[in-house]
Amino acid sequence: MSSIDDGLNQLLDLDGAKCAALVDYSSGMVLGSVGTGLDLEVAAGGNTEVVRAKMKTMQMLGLESTIEDILITLSDQIHLIRPLSSDRELFLYYVLGGSANLALARRKLKQIETDMIV
Repeated sequence: MSSIDDGLNQLLDLDGAKCAALVDYSSGMVLGSVGTGLDLEVAAGGNTEVVRAKMKTMQMLGLESTIEDILITLSDQIHLIRPLSSDRELFLYYVLGGSANLALARRKLKQIETDMIV
C-alpha cells in the first residue's frame, strides 16, 4: 500500500508523464498532485464536469456499467481520467506527452489505484 503522494509520484516514472492528480469528484478539489505543465486546480474542476456529464449520460441511458477510464487525446498530449473503484467520489487524472505509451499508462493507473491508500 502506498500513500496518495507516493502513488502519484509513481505515475511520473512513466516515460512521457507530465503530471497527475487525485481529485474529489463531488467538489472538483485536488487532494494531491505532482508534476508540472498544467494548472491542475483548473484541470480538476473542468474534468470533474467531464466525469459528471458521462455519469449523467450513462444514467439516462440506463447503463449499469462503471467507468473504467475516460481518454482525451490532444494533438500533443494524452489525458486519462480514472474513477477509483474503491471510492467512486474520487478520480485519478493523468497527463502524458503525445508520444507516451497509452497501454503502459493505463496499466500504471490501474496498479496505482490498487496500491493507493485513500
